[in-house]
Amino acid sequence: MNEIINPFGNPIISVETEFCGRPLSLEVNRVGFRSTASVLARYGDTVVLGTAMLSNNVVQGMDYFPLSIDYEEKFYAAGKISGSRYIKREGRPSDDAILIGRLIDRPIRPLWPKGYRHEVQGIATVLSMDPSFRPDMIALIATSMALMLTGAPFEGPVAGLRVGLDKDGKLAAFLSPEQLAAGGLDLVVAGTKNGVMMVEAGAGEVSEDQIVEAINFAQTAMQPAIDLQNELLDKMKPTKQEFTLVLPDAAIQETVDNWVKGKLGSNLRKPYPERNDLLQSLRDAMHDELAPTIEDYEEHRSDYDEAFTMAVHKDVREGIIKDSVRPDGRKLTEIRPLSSQVGFLPRAHGSSLFTRGITQGMNIVTLAPLSYSQSVDTMETTAERRYMHHYNAPGWTVGEVRRLGSPGRREIGHGYLAERALIPVLPSESVFPYAIRSVTEIMSQNGSTSMAATCSSCLALMDAGVPISAPVSGIAMGLMLDDNKPYILSDIADAEDFAGDMDFKVTGTAKGITALQMDMKVHGLNVDILKQALVQAKDGRAAILEHMLKTLSAPRTELSVYAPRVESIQINPDKIREVIGKGGETIQKITGETGAEIDIEDDGTIRISSPDKDSINAAKQWILSITAEPEVGKIYENVPVVSVLDFGAFVQILPGKDGLVHVSEISEERVNHPSDVLKEGDRVTVKLVAVDDRGRLQLSIKAAQRELKAGKS
Repeated sequence: MNEIINPFGNPIISVETEFCGRPLSLEVNRVGFRSTASVLARYGDTVVLGTAMLSNNVVQGMDYFPLSIDYEEKFYAAGKISGSRYIKREGRPSDDAILIGRLIDRPIRPLWPKGYRHEVQGIATVLSMDPSFRPDMIALIATSMALMLTGAPFEGPVAGLRVGLDKDGKLAAFLSPEQLAAGGLDLVVAGTKNGVMMVEAGAGEVSEDQIVEAINFAQTAMQPAIDLQNELLDKMKPTKQEFTLVLPDAAIQETVDNWVKGKLGSNLRKPYPERNDLLQSLRDAMHDELAPTIEDYEEHRSDYDEAFTMAVHKDVREGIIKDSVRPDGRKLTEIRPLSSQVGFLPRAHGSSLFTRGITQGMNIVTLAPLSYSQSVDTMETTAERRYMHHYNAPGWTVGEVRRLGSPGRREIGHGYLAERALIPVLPSESVFPYAIRSVTEIMSQNGSTSMAATCSSCLALMDAGVPISAPVSGIAMGLMLDDNKPYILSDIADAEDFAGDMDFKVTGTAKGITALQMDMKVHGLNVDILKQALVQAKDGRAAILEHMLKTLSAPRTELSVYAPRVESIQINPDKIREVIGKGGETIQKITGETGAEIDIEDDGTIRISSPDKDSINAAKQWILSITAEPEVGKIYENVPVVSVLDFGAFVQILPGKDGLVHVSEISEERVNHPSDVLKEGDRVTVKLVAVDDRGRLQLSIKAAQRELKAGKS
């Protein structure tokens, strides 16, 4: 094989290390010649291309860092062609790809200096996928390395691990999806050399101690990947980028700080939304007072707005650190006022309204047959998704005019977290054979809407009669660090989130944790602090769960009258074609005449669904009559005569199953000609008395009458 020649004459440079039992290599200068930086990361048979593009120009008029991080799935990486009938090339990112993109973004974004406004793009493209583990953490490493090689002020590198429990119950990385599911823990940790930047997990009611142990394990095990990035960085020695930070004007900040003196603090410690109204009035008063006295004020109005916001954030932190009092007057562990109700949407299968402070989530649960499950076709998997949680939060929920559109990355991420929180407690398909769609409509936002989605969806599921194994509650935790001293806040609102150093969401039952998500805004956090937050969150979850159970203590025992009923029957798989009929004729006739929906599986399981019990019974009897086998000694009532001959009559006891009633078996009295007493189309009751060696059915009207008469007497 000819060696690739770099058109710029740069040698191909590669570094390698042992990483969780396999070689991990990082290579540059083989591909991606026009990118600012590109890296090929190899681990097992997984190959990920990490590319980074960096703009040398500051994006003007932007008040946020224009960083975009994307993760691209390629079906060819898994040796697959999309299962879609019409679309074979990759289109818009799947929800999985969006979630992994967020997973990579979250530990990277805080590691840039405040005020950095150069446009940055990082893309992780999976070129080859080893199916024995998920490729997302290799994608994170490739993206981090590419960003490090741009020379931008990115304070990495970062690495990550997906950790679970192996068959022996021991912590391990790079397990297969099947092993992760079987072990009951799927935890992702990302961090720098010195601390944890991000945690995300789904868990089967595990303890806080187990989570802390897994975080420690991951933080230690990821260090070779961080060291490897530093090794490649030393070899490449990228040119440092010259950049300009867009920071608040010191003079403007000083002017605003002087103006707000004595006006913040205890004057604003009021419950939401009263506090928000007071802040807006104070902001308006500042503009009204300063504008006439400063010549170019209107040109810099947005700068004064930003300076006011910074002053408020500083005040929030000082109140918590110095006085242990939060912006709305709460103590550090105090939860906002709670209220909730269920069953208020009359036609919904299940509904709830959960309110915490002025954060409010409405949830609606809809039940359907399993055939309504969502087909998932991604690079990694082709599967059916039975439980779906969708999250919507339009602009009016935060008091903004905003165009309606399809869900963004935030909405998909929040919906997934709430979905993950409830999956461990859902009943199996065999116990509850339904597809379940749970939709959270956020009604008002002031922090922790994903946890409102979790609590409201739990209540709506119970209202719908879904027999969950245990109720789930959730809480968002915050953190303020002062000289490494942590101040941990329970149930954070927007003001504390914006001014704080951590956003930590935890969901679980009384028994243990089912999901968590943690994002840092500082450069890494000690695991001991995370442990404190988990312990404090446990108390908060318990208080919220206690409130929820006062609203509805257990799942309802009956489904809504508007929800479909589903019943299952089992038939011989060889009979499936008879139920379906030629070209689907038979099953279409059954569904058309009974109104029931019918799903047939290859193993002979047939699920019949309808809101009407009579409809289900009619369809069930029809199917059973098609698939039933004749039973010697059984009486078949009200069955049709299909033909009358000189020696007897043929009667259809089951669809496609005719038997002969010999003339001698028609009546106790002598019958000379069968046509004297029977004609085609008559309905009679017969007994199957024998099946001969050729499979012919011998029926008797006389024997059936005797048996029925004896039974009555």
